[in-house]
Amino acid sequence: MFQTLYSYFWWERLWLPANLTWADLEDRDGRVYAKASDLYITIPLAFLFLIVRHLFETYVATPLAGLLNVKEKIRLKATPNAVLEKFYAATTKHPKQADVEMLSKKSGCTVRQVERWFRRRRNQDRPSLLKKFREASWRFTFYLIAFIAGMAVIVDKPWFYDLREVWKGYPIQSMLPSQYWYYMIELSFYWSLLFSIASDVKRKDFKEQIIHHVATIILISFSWFANYIRAGTLIMALHDSSDYLLESAKMFNYAGWRNTCNNIFIVFAAVFIVTRLVILPFWIMHCTVVYPLDLYPAFFGYYFFNFMMAVLQSLHIFWAYLIIRMAQKFITGKVVEDERSDREETDNSEEEEEVAKNGPLSNGHPVLNNNHRKND
Repeated sequence: MFQTLYSYFWWERLWLPANLTWADLEDRDGRVYAKASDLYITIPLAFLFLIVRHLFETYVATPLAGLLNVKEKIRLKATPNAVLEKFYAATTKHPKQADVEMLSKKSGCTVRQVERWFRRRRNQDRPSLLKKFREASWRFTFYLIAFIAGMAVIVDKPWFYDLREVWKGYPIQSMLPSQYWYYMIELSFYWSLLFSIASDVKRKDFKEQIIHHVATIILISFSWFANYIRAGTLIMALHDSSDYLLESAKMFNYAGWRNTCNNIFIVFAAVFIVTRLVILPFWIMHCTVVYPLDLYPAFFGYYFFNFMMAVLQSLHIFWAYLIIRMAQKFITGKVVEDERSDREETDNSEEEEEVAKNGPLSNGHPVLNNNHRKND
């Protein structure tokens, strides 16, 4: 059964145009072609990335956070309460009013105390500012290096200037060493992001992030199998062109450099919209949808690749909508926050009232507002 599935999976008609076989892409005469087995190395490389990331965050990002005066918000801890903790862990972190009243009776607390307890307990589970800064620093460093490396790989190639060159001679297009390493490093990095997504800062678009990572891994892998390498390098460099700007804006945001953050965000928004909503659909996708049909009839791989491109484009439209909403708030002078983020809850007014009645709290300081946060 396994052999049958293996044969169907690698059936040439799924991956290659008509009248071509895998034998046409075997190394010969000094020409080297992409092979599926090349991608095995990306899994151990992904784990190597996780190790490098840990070292980077510990020995580079953490000292950098200190230099930029990244300060943690002091959070009040929820008083230990077995009844409320059990409900929080087993049922929901956001109880409805009826649940609050029921818990008030069970725990012996007032309704207001139960509501306050859940706010504090949720805040305890939220990631620290230092964790966010370290993650943003790591991604900024990779995306910036990847963008520079990607441009070095493609800027001297004829298909960078004339997209019809992407398909010239396809699929008999030999692989260059620079293309090999660009692919292996990019794919390994996205594997590492997928492996670490459960422990990374969780945002409201968590599901979209998983879809994005999976779609990217499938696209990179498929483009390697089907020898869509020229198109693949263009797409990867295009994506990296704006990502490092977003991560740098986050870093300055966490450091409290509000004006710098806002200026970088405006540049990021412009680059994102131009690259993801203009260049990608009207140049790159036009190149992958229209030009191949001049050379060979459409086949499964052609449809599959462009379907995955459409999935990515849909995510870009979704994120562009959020970015434009943020830009509108920025232009109108409103407080700008990342539409994807979970805002940290505060109970300052209640704390002040409690202090007025009973004196200083015994379990900490009031939670400081952090309204300048906008780009996590």
